[in-house]
Amino acid sequence: MEQSYKDKSMIRFALVGCGRIARKHAGNLGEGKIDGASLVAVCDVQQDRAKFYGEKYDVPYFTDMHQMMKEMNSIIDVLSILTHSGAHADHTVQLAPYGKHIIVEKPMALTLDAADRMIEACDKNGVRLFVVKQNRFNYPVVKLREALEAGRFGKLTLGTVRVRWCRTQEYYDQDDWRGTWAWDGGVFANQASHHVDLLQWMMGDVESVFAKSATALVDIEAEDIGVVILKFKNGALGIIEATTATRPKDLEGAISILGEKATVEIGGFAVNEMKIWNFIESSPEDAEVVEKYKVNPPDVYGFGHTEYLNNVVDAIKGNKNALVQGLEGRKSLELISAIYESIETGKEVKLRFSPKQCKLGIRSANEQDVYSTQEC
Repeated sequence: MEQSYKDKSMIRFALVGCGRIARKHAGNLGEGKIDGASLVAVCDVQQDRAKFYGEKYDVPYFTDMHQMMKEMNSIIDVLSILTHSGAHADHTVQLAPYGKHIIVEKPMALTLDAADRMIEACDKNGVRLFVVKQNRFNYPVVKLREALEAGRFGKLTLGTVRVRWCRTQEYYDQDDWRGTWAWDGGVFANQASHHVDLLQWMMGDVESVFAKSATALVDIEAEDIGVVILKFKNGALGIIEATTATRPKDLEGAISILGEKATVEIGGFAVNEMKIWNFIESSPEDAEVVEKYKVNPPDVYGFGHTEYLNNVVDAIKGNKNALVQGLEGRKSLELISAIYESIETGKEVKLRFSPKQCKLGIRSANEQDVYSTQEC
């Protein structure tokens, strides 16, 4: 490990937050799966979580992110913020002055104001802000995007996503922030945020949304089931169906894109399995696409984190834009905020807009201080 500290040709990562998603980041970085990158430190306010990853990958572990930076500033190039959603903005703003590039897990923040603070802080301190949208790098998704950019769909008519996952009360009881409006949100803000991003990325800018939701099977503040009707600026329509109330286990995370010349559907647990690849105007590769890209991953996180981190490393080394930076991450947050605004008002909401009744990310006076002593 000493060698990775000294090797300045490596992009050296530190993790801030060692919860559920950290295993994907730590596994890729700590096991040498990302060419030109290494894991050099981890931090979590819960010492047992930090210790687990620190000992597993033989790196220093901390319970205070500022102490980590005080001791290791000179050997850290990138900070990966993997804390709960409601803390992303505060942690980004606090860490940006250290002058390290920042990766933040989805969603980048819970309010548009918070997202803007993050972008401003990173710009002010001359660092890059990367937002994790790993499903954009799934091989079937890449093929779909290529077909869209090549004009193979013609006029787009309908885009749909389905998130049918299982999250029981036990999952929400693991941490007191889960399912709360102030720190997490429900299925739209958390589990389905990747799919919302994919739908908008494929179909284009959204003109308006109309949404309904319910809390069906668990005791949380936010929703565990919801549906959305979308109208896109290009005239196409869309549907989002999202739930964590699937029982007894995860069923699918899917996207379907329909146009005048084509229909494509990608399914599996994590938008990883090519199901339908039909085009009026055929291409030589079409015959093998479904067979080649029908692999379903073992869990809902899929395979995309490896390619995502490779993209970040390439962007930093080549001083070029990554696929998902701060402003791109903000776009899907605006759509999610509009969905929640529609749920609260019972009305169709047009984008762009300023939230008025959206509950996501709104904290009471007491909640403002809940994590004030828990820096990571």
